Amino acid sequence: MSRRDAVVVGSGPNGLAAAVTLARAGLAVTLIEKADHLGGGASTAELTLPGYRHDVCSAVHPLAFESRFFQEFGLARRVEFAVPDASFAQPLDDGPAAIAYRDLERTGDTLRGDGDAYARLLRPLVDRHSEVAEFTGHPLLRLPRHPSAAAWFAARAAEQGSALWNTRFTGDAAPALLTGVAAHTILPLPSLAAAGAGLALSTYGHALGWPIPIGGSQGIVDALVDDFRAHGGEIETGREVTSLAELPPARAVLLDVVPSALLRIAGDRLPSAYRGALERFRYGGAVAKVDFALSAPVPWRDPAVGEAGTVHVGGTRAEIAASENLISRGGLPERPYVLVAQPSLFDRTRAPAGAHTLWAYTHVPAGSGADRADAVISQIERFAPGFRDVIVATRSRTAIEVADENPNYPGGDIAAGSPGLWQLLKRPVVSSDPWRTPAGGIYLCSASTSPGPGVHGLAGWYAARSALRHEFGTTISPDLSPR
Repeated sequence: MSRRDAVVVGSGPNGLAAAVTLARAGLAVTLIEKADHLGGGASTAELTLPGYRHDVCSAVHPLAFESRFFQEFGLARRVEFAVPDASFAQPLDDGPAAIAYRDLERTGDTLRGDGDAYARLLRPLVDRHSEVAEFTGHPLLRLPRHPSAAAWFAARAAEQGSALWNTRFTGDAAPALLTGVAAHTILPLPSLAAAGAGLALSTYGHALGWPIPIGGSQGIVDALVDDFRAHGGEIETGREVTSLAELPPARAVLLDVVPSALLRIAGDRLPSAYRGALERFRYGGAVAKVDFALSAPVPWRDPAVGEAGTVHVGGTRAEIAASENLISRGGLPERPYVLVAQPSLFDRTRAPAGAHTLWAYTHVPAGSGADRADAVISQIERFAPGFRDVIVATRSRTAIEVADENPNYPGGDIAAGSPGLWQLLKRPVVSSDPWRTPAGGIYLCSASTSPGPGVHGLAGWYAARSALRHEFGTTISPDLSPR
């Protein structure tokens, strides 16, 4: 095997971000991927019927415009995005849906008297959205660069992540709208980490919107792959790495894997204390995913829900919290929280003329073998009578099957590790440089490191910059802009 400057294992968004950064620095880099395709959870495929293109995991990308890595990379100039005026919606039983438009005032009109209270909660964050993204996109063990934004954010997370979360609003619409976003985390509700994630994502939805890549999430992957190849990168697919001995000699090895895989691949190179920390790393709740081919758009009872790229289906704050808290205790709710994306309303490349795709997942305990297609269909039908009648084909995957398809989702945990508050600080260890392992030249660059889950590329970017600093003696971050 010929010597390389660096080897990256795993081609998810973080692995690709690391590979691009190193190649842009002029290094000879090889990227190795277990699957026969690139992109991991950010890939797109015909999962139901020919001509219906479904995102395998990630579908809507709140961080596409807010991630510092994607800004440096010029993603918005490389990939075409649709940005709906309504970022997300929350259907309710007893009246019109709550709709999160990019315009806070317009959002308030859907919140049944709580519009001003909602605006007071979010406006200080929306006005500082770039500073919020900078704060939340770095390890927590770091002095914030913008203390005022961090203080506004922390105060609101403390409120919405505690027993105080019901003190601000008088009705059901605004609390449900916020809780639908916080529930992305698969954490008990209320909790500080869920509230923080929900507030950050809501902020981005009201600032720049929640973008949908035209053609699917694969477009983001393809842009990264094209840039990597253009700068001399080599790619090997269909090759599983089980040991460092299987890799070509290199000064730096960056692994886009979870801690349990790092132990298998490089455990003999790691000191016992660090191995112990990896062994104590906790994985979180899981998802069961359902993809639909439809003959028509979802017939939402409130047509305004069709203006949103993302829909949080689950009813009131109390209902969503009860559902998610039952999951955390190992149960399966009869009326689950369902996260829905309807990209074909904004991107006609996703389905044949007149037809549509629908992306959905619901939360389940880790390692669950439960098929949740019927529960998902029933819950959507609750807010969209006649939904069953427009279903042409369905593909359902259990949490076990999700894990089998992607080893970075242990037990079906798409966050690559529970994103609770302590484990956001200790991800996977408490360190100002959590990507660098004690084994010389070995780096971890997956979502199991800071800043955690999401399609942002930041973990890979930070890991590559750490490797450049420690292995190659440069503190200058390479220019990533399109040329």
